[in-house]
Amino acid sequence: MNFTITLLPGDGIGPEVVAESRRVLEAIARRFNHSFHFRESLIGGCAIDATGNPLPQETLDSCLTSDAVLLGAVGGPKWSDPKAGVRPEQGLLGLRQAMGVYANLRPVTVMDALIDASPLRPEKVRGVDLIIVRELTGGLYFGRPQGPEVIDGERAAVDTMRYRESEIRRVVKLAFELARGRRKKVTSVDKANVLASSRLWREITHEVAADYPDVELEDILVDACAMYLISRPADFDVIVTENMFGDILSDEASMLTGSLGMLPSASLGVAGKPGLYEPIHGSAPDIAGRGIANPLATILSTAMLLRSSLRLDMEAKVVENAVARVLANGARTADIAAPDQPRTGTAEMGTMVIEAMENSD
Repeated sequence: MNFTITLLPGDGIGPEVVAESRRVLEAIARRFNHSFHFRESLIGGCAIDATGNPLPQETLDSCLTSDAVLLGAVGGPKWSDPKAGVRPEQGLLGLRQAMGVYANLRPVTVMDALIDASPLRPEKVRGVDLIIVRELTGGLYFGRPQGPEVIDGERAAVDTMRYRESEIRRVVKLAFELARGRRKKVTSVDKANVLASSRLWREITHEVAADYPDVELEDILVDACAMYLISRPADFDVIVTENMFGDILSDEASMLTGSLGMLPSASLGVAGKPGLYEPIHGSAPDIAGRGIANPLATILSTAMLLRSSLRLDMEAKVVENAVARVLANGARTADIAAPDQPRTGTAEMGTMVIEAMENSD
């Protein structure tokens, strides 16, 4: 099989973790006789420095003509001035919108080997296997009007949370389809007691649910869900919610596994179009260049890329099983290591995963 993959290393630790995922893909290509053609492009802060644009047209063209896109991270203190007219995050939002990837899938699985890495008690996190489906191209991050204004002579600002029926329906339908292949339960998260957009969200969700009588639907307000993710996380199967709520809740859910460095994600849209794959962690500029970042979220995102965009399920399982085996053998990067455990570096962890892949049946 021949595939073209665009790599967007981005800023901070992005280049380090993407480099390990590329090595994993190269190992997969060798083992299964595939051909992966890599194209590397700029996005975020490094793109601003080089071109003045966080999403250069060359980058966008490469992404739209690839089979899949693998992203590291964007942003950092150098570009964090809130008054700046151009910011790294604009590149990421623009890319999502241009690619039409409206659903962000964030699986949260607590591996037995990492139960002790979670700040929660083992009995709380044992058996946790949920997926958060976050609407990605609507809501507060894209609504208009948006920006600063002056009211009665004082500074003000406005953001608009707007959703159309079609935007809600397509992402909720995807969540129900996922649930049918899992434990057949969907939890829809909103703020229907306050927000008009959430009341529409709930109305549309119940209309979609009528087409899936075999799937249980649960409505939860976002503040209650934030509590339940800590008090009863194993009860969840598929959580579906709007853009901002999903952004916040999925970061909270990362602590079930012990670290943001363990959570992958896939952003998907229209069938047949390229997907966007990235770890959910940020650019971590405080550790960039030190070779200590955890590459496993990016490597697991690569497994999602293999499965969802390239339809290489066996290859995806080889990657996932290798990660589980390396962790079971005790390898730990700094973010998931106990105080008395040895620390494994970024490149060393990548090498261990590749060796586990090569030694598997």
